[in-house]
Amino acid sequence: MARAISRIEQGGRETRALRAALQPHLGRAHVLGITGAPGAGKSTLVHALLGELLARGQRVGVVAVDPSSPLTGGAVLGDRVRMGEHGAHADVFIRSVASRGHLGGLSASTSGIVDVMDAAGFDTVIVETVGAGQSEVEIMRVADTRIVACPPGLGDGVQAIKAGILEIADLLVVTKCDLPGAEATARDLRDMLHLRAAGAEGGWQVPVLKVSASESQGVAELAQGLLDHAARAGRGRRLRMPQAPTAQDEFGQRVARLAAADPLARLLGLSCSSGSEGAAKVSLRVDEQHLNFNGSCHGGVIFAMADTAFGLASNSRGVLAAGIDAHITYQRAVRAGEVLTASANEVSRSRRLATYRVDVTNDSGQSVSSFTGTVFLEAAI
Repeated sequence: MARAISRIEQGGRETRALRAALQPHLGRAHVLGITGAPGAGKSTLVHALLGELLARGQRVGVVAVDPSSPLTGGAVLGDRVRMGEHGAHADVFIRSVASRGHLGGLSASTSGIVDVMDAAGFDTVIVETVGAGQSEVEIMRVADTRIVACPPGLGDGVQAIKAGILEIADLLVVTKCDLPGAEATARDLRDMLHLRAAGAEGGWQVPVLKVSASESQGVAELAQGLLDHAARAGRGRRLRMPQAPTAQDEFGQRVARLAAADPLARLLGLSCSSGSEGAAKVSLRVDEQHLNFNGSCHGGVIFAMADTAFGLASNSRGVLAAGIDAHITYQRAVRAGEVLTASANEVSRSRRLATYRVDVTNDSGQSVSSFTGTVFLEAAI
């Protein structure tokens, strides 16, 4: 499972093949989305629900999305710290992922990771979003049942009735209900529900539940509520939703646009076969115009091919990446008629620098050349 999820996160052609293979095995798991403002107690709530669902004989997978640093791109992946008690249980699988700048409260790979856990036979898959604001409602597209966690002191009545994240809830949960102000928050949420249009989805009446996960108060009632909703609304909501373009699609489209706008690539006959976040593949069929005086492919052509893949991969995120260093080695001669593929992949990335490796192979899978390059990340394009 861990290797399959890593492949989902890496993107590219193998990811599409894996997701297609998973399709016949999807739709069994109940996907539970837990969202809410930063500090609402989502991770502690997940921990409490894990214990309750395990006691009911369920196998549970957890996808915990952590925010990425806007400066370094890294993430602490600390949500699972609060779930440590159940992390080693044979019926629990926890995967922490970084949002990597993806908007909406999830990461670009969340839906694919849920598919892996669903196909693996888990009864419930819990998706915990990053701390979300009023408009970050992408969890709607993934979860069958959506819990919005609301701590005491959420805001006055006017704040509570604002459109957005509160309106997507199938269950509204006042977390930390042992603290002052919990009853006032619950009252504001009930008032908001009265203002909703009549006829909730499927006739479901959204409950407002008070839970103190640290005190084990209200957890059993919450677990029963989400199971009741699953029985009413069904499972596999994400499989019935029209699929919006994913972030990986957007990266690939950007790489394709950049490749089409490269005059030298057209002159040499290079074609971009695929692109994703931090990765690109460029192909070339070697013919007479690419040969040197010895009758083998010119080293400059191979360098231009590797450098093109390097440039496409490093600019895939929409950030202007200027090459500042490159090194290439050649392993074998290439003759006319051979098809070469240059595969570029990101090795490391910081706020200002990123390093890439490009492997050039022939159509027999033999290594032709190895290229490494570093870029300076300048500005959004």
